Amino acid sequence: MLYEDKIKMAKKIKIESATFQRLLTHFRENPDIQNIDLMNLANFCRNCISKWYVDEAKKLGETLTYDEAREIIYGMPYDEYKLKHQKAATKEQLEKFNENKQK
Repeated sequence: MLYEDKIKMAKKIKIESATFQRLLTHFRENPDIQNIDLMNLANFCRNCISKWYVDEAKKLGETLTYDEAREIIYGMPYDEYKLKHQKAATKEQLEKFNENKQK
C-alpha cells in the first residue's frame, strides 16, 4: 500500500470511528429511542451493536464479554439502563417485531 493510501485509510478509520462515537452519543442522549423501535425500523438495536463489538474485538485478538460490550455501548451497565430507560413493549411493537422476525 502506498504511503498516500495509508494516510487516506487512517483518515477513513478516524472518520468512521468519530461517526460511530456520535451514533453512540446520540443513543445515550436519547434513551427514549427504544430498542424494539430500532429493531422494527432498522433491524438492529443497541444489543446488536454490542454483539458486533464483541465480534470485531475478537477478530483483533481481544477478549470482551457481551456484558462488557453492552456497558460500552449503553454507557452504563445494561441492568441499570433497563431500570432507568427501558419501557415495556406495546402490543403493536411486539406484533411488528414478530412479523419482521418471520421474514
